[in-house]
Amino acid sequence: MTQPVAARILKAVNVVVALILLTVLAGVWWYVWRPLPQRSGTVEAPVNAAVPVSFDALGVPHIRASSQEDVLLAQGYVTAQDRLWQMDSLRRFASGNLAEIFGPVALDSDKDMRRLRLRRIAEDGYTRLSAEDRACLAAYALGVNHFIATHRDNLPVEFTLLGYQPRPWSAVDSLLISLYMFRDLPPTWRDEVIKRNMLAEGDAQKVNYLFAERSGNEPSPGSNAWAVSGSHTASGKPLLSNDMHLEYSLPGIWYMAHLQAPGLDVSGVTLPGVPGVIVGHNQHVAWGITNLQFDVQDLYLERFDDRTGRYLYHGQVEQSRAEREIIQVKGQPAVEMATWITRHGPIFIADGKERIALRWTAAEAGMIQFPVLDIDRAQNWRQFTEALSRWAGPGSNFVYADTDGNIGYHAAGKLPKRHGYTGDLPVDGSSGDFDWDGFIPFDQLPSAYNPPSGIVASANQNPFPPNYPYPVNGNFAPPHRVRQIRDLLSARNGWRAEDMLAVQKDVYSSFSKFLATQAVAAYEKRNARNPGIDAAVALLRSWNGQMEQDQAAPFIIALVYQHVRSAIADNAAPGKGQLYEFNMGPAVVEKLLRERPDGWFSDYDNMLLRSLVDAVEEGKRMQGRNIERWRYGNYLRVEIDHPVIHGALRRIPVVGKALDFFEIGPVPMSGSSTTIRQTTRMLSPSMRLNADLADWDRSLLNIQIGQSGQPLSSHYKDQWANHYAVRSYPMPYRNVQAKSTLELRPR
Repeated sequence: MTQPVAARILKAVNVVVALILLTVLAGVWWYVWRPLPQRSGTVEAPVNAAVPVSFDALGVPHIRASSQEDVLLAQGYVTAQDRLWQMDSLRRFASGNLAEIFGPVALDSDKDMRRLRLRRIAEDGYTRLSAEDRACLAAYALGVNHFIATHRDNLPVEFTLLGYQPRPWSAVDSLLISLYMFRDLPPTWRDEVIKRNMLAEGDAQKVNYLFAERSGNEPSPGSNAWAVSGSHTASGKPLLSNDMHLEYSLPGIWYMAHLQAPGLDVSGVTLPGVPGVIVGHNQHVAWGITNLQFDVQDLYLERFDDRTGRYLYHGQVEQSRAEREIIQVKGQPAVEMATWITRHGPIFIADGKERIALRWTAAEAGMIQFPVLDIDRAQNWRQFTEALSRWAGPGSNFVYADTDGNIGYHAAGKLPKRHGYTGDLPVDGSSGDFDWDGFIPFDQLPSAYNPPSGIVASANQNPFPPNYPYPVNGNFAPPHRVRQIRDLLSARNGWRAEDMLAVQKDVYSSFSKFLATQAVAAYEKRNARNPGIDAAVALLRSWNGQMEQDQAAPFIIALVYQHVRSAIADNAAPGKGQLYEFNMGPAVVEKLLRERPDGWFSDYDNMLLRSLVDAVEEGKRMQGRNIERWRYGNYLRVEIDHPVIHGALRRIPVVGKALDFFEIGPVPMSGSSTTIRQTTRMLSPSMRLNADLADWDRSLLNIQIGQSGQPLSSHYKDQWANHYAVRSYPMPYRNVQAKSTLELRPR
């Protein structure tokens, strides 16, 4: 080949490559860059007066409006700019419409959601709302819809990749997203099924021991948050901290915002798709929320005829109601399903000849309420608890502090009153003996106000006293985290908001340290040297109980716990030990090993040694034979994928590798389910608030990943590094330094 010919070929190849590159860049600009949120200039909108929105360095909108209607409209608009696809996917998930855009892979999820009837519940609940609540939801929806209507050809890239347009937003959609949180916190019906399966072939006394509701050492009250009075702080005013532990997602579940209008000046985290601030502070009050863990779901075994929908209740034949659903499936014919609705709820489980109905507080008439803005406006404890009395669910713990120096705690939510049973197992629906007797009165729910200790602290433990007048059931957490919180807060005074990050960062596990001590003692008591586990025992013997990612001991003890838990559960229900993953598991294991009651193991030390040997062998299979080189972080690794970008583009050569930029991990993690920094492969702190009631501008707030769901936004994952390292950001309230300002102007 002559040199001129080769040069012409090379030139042609370069031109083709350049054209391809230009085409790719043009596509990126058109589909990914062009839809980025507008954070400056003006936008015509259906507001009554101009609404300036100042964005700070993290992209947090500070919205000032002359009316509540306008501030909520603007909140809907700016949230949609950053999170529209997340909002749409959440409402689709809750209503069972994911298969319409994802295809058959989402069909089972859609069927589950249709059986839960969330959209029907939301539609019915909307008709029962007050006019004021409906107006708030309508204003927010108007803002979202204005964004959708003006950006039909300029939507976030997920809509382009999946090839569909979002439907208009409605007030019902906002209620749906609230129900999505309600459904997820907590789905206790699964525990009933697991316990029943273990009881089928197990020792009833032992199985009941495993599913304990309390450890006997629960400090009270609260959940996963804390407040300290001025006697413990440098300023003499309270501090309040909150870090809600939820499943990983990209983008994260929370969106930060500051809303100002007459009678409203509130800042904190919001739930995309829902108006108002969920956790944060106003001029006088700060609050945090976490999961109460109380059981609000019961399963009823129905004597049911599939052909007619008739069933027995209290000796009489009743007729259930059939609801038919059409599920659209991308690329396939629509799927029709029917659900029978009994007086106890939908037939949720059909297994062999059994038909089991699910009763859930969210589905009860009148349960859908919207007190969020009442909470946002509360100026004192009385107004705050009045607003909480309207909170139907999910069952929650509210931790409170105010600028007058008060701190408090109150459980909230509609919790069923049961008689003659606790709700821990499916019950006979035909007898009529296990119906709820209304709900526990709000003023009888656990609460505290200005306790003598000056500390309100908890972490999802059971806050109900042993002599509580109503049966208590729930998937409560063991008390290890709350004891550590209280110990750290009580150890010193002079706390500042920034100091609370050290508490939120703490990864000491008293349970894991106890289990390590037990395993080492069992080994030494036997005085039988085993070269295969000597190194592991030496590491556990010198370990300080810190669940740090760069150590081997936390990895060893995590595996030991799994084997000990399985051995104990197998003892109670032979062959079914792997089913047992109850939240209270660590407390049950600790109590059993401390008390060592007869009837479980003839030799507890032998059980511990077997578990230790099996754990070390498993560790060698996972991380090699050199125990000194094991790392807990190689075991507790987290990867957070974008649900659309990962699935749609990951397999494309070159492009797929570049997508690592849009995702997180895998990254090694510190912490465990029994540390203040609660971390598992499924969940971790989703946000961190540290509110300073002496000076709101000294408060700190960060969310897990970033404000925007738009992949090329500078705020897509700009908070992840600091969240991972447990650093935070100032939470501007009075001294907002605007990086840009967008003004919504009347049309």
